[in-house]
Amino acid sequence: MEMRSVPPVASALAPVPTTLETAAIVGRANPPRRQIPGTELRVFPTAMSGKHFGSSVSDAAVGEILDAYTALGGNMIDTADAYGEGRSEQLIGDWMRRRGNRDGLVVATKVGKSAAHPGLSATAITAAVDASLRRLGTDRIDLLYLHVDDTEVPFEETLLAVDGLIRRGKVLTFGMSDHTGNRLLAARVACGLLGVAPMTALQNQYSLMHRVGYEKGPAGVALQQGLAIMPRFPLADGFLTGEYRTRADLASAPSPAYIAPHLGRRGRRVLAALERVASELDASLAGVAIAWLLSRPGVIAPVVEVRSADQLFDVMAAPDLRPTRHQLAALDRASA
Repeated sequence: MEMRSVPPVASALAPVPTTLETAAIVGRANPPRRQIPGTELRVFPTAMSGKHFGSSVSDAAVGEILDAYTALGGNMIDTADAYGEGRSEQLIGDWMRRRGNRDGLVVATKVGKSAAHPGLSATAITAAVDASLRRLGTDRIDLLYLHVDDTEVPFEETLLAVDGLIRRGKVLTFGMSDHTGNRLLAARVACGLLGVAPMTALQNQYSLMHRVGYEKGPAGVALQQGLAIMPRFPLADGFLTGEYRTRADLASAPSPAYIAPHLGRRGRRVLAALERVASELDASLAGVAIAWLLSRPGVIAPVVEVRSADQLFDVMAAPDLRPTRHQLAALDRASA
């Protein structure tokens, strides 16, 4: 993103930069942080996804996005060894080396789905983590996710392998991605019996358009265990930005197959509620959708996807929004 310069003398006709625009130029003072329970990690309440880095997001755009994200106060980058067949990790690692900012970031990655090291056997996990460390150009992964529920491998083997990586300092803490409540409970029991490091985070799909799968599934177990909830697809693949309302709009959507199911009555009801709240808060629909998530129990940092740096302003404003209980209740009703 081409950063705008601030003239030495502001013109009377020139627009006054917003707080976030100023932050993108000079940096954001005292950005908000939330602690991942059971760790010393404190993260900005919006994590940056590297899912499309190296595939639909160009190398140059990756650098622009990460520069703008950190200038706006962001400090958590979320990727996976399977994203772009490792290209996402490589680009993030290259950017961290150029900026020399690794120690100021919380880096999360996932293992289990890559073609080179599939599954969650001890051998696969160890090899996958070593490969991720090389691509990221770092000596440790702050938060390692198990990217798949590999039921063919006993939890004991997986958890002992992860614990070994934690003991060697290659991983600081770990979590799970897309696991059911029953599997979370089984993993916690296994951790206790083995005396190994407990999991601290869960990344499942969760948004105003995707509530039942999480809230009626693993939510109760996750909250009981005090896990940090890191929702993925918090904007329902872009639907909650309000840009895609008809079948014709899908022609310009990056993920039309995922957005199409939301174009019915419930989707229109949710967008209408978002529009009312956004108008009252003088905010974007995307910002309000993420602010709603940040009000939910256990949610620490929704993981957002952007394809250009200028898409960051709306999502990075979300932690500063303060929806009232009445406004949150209206969103709850519309999305029920």
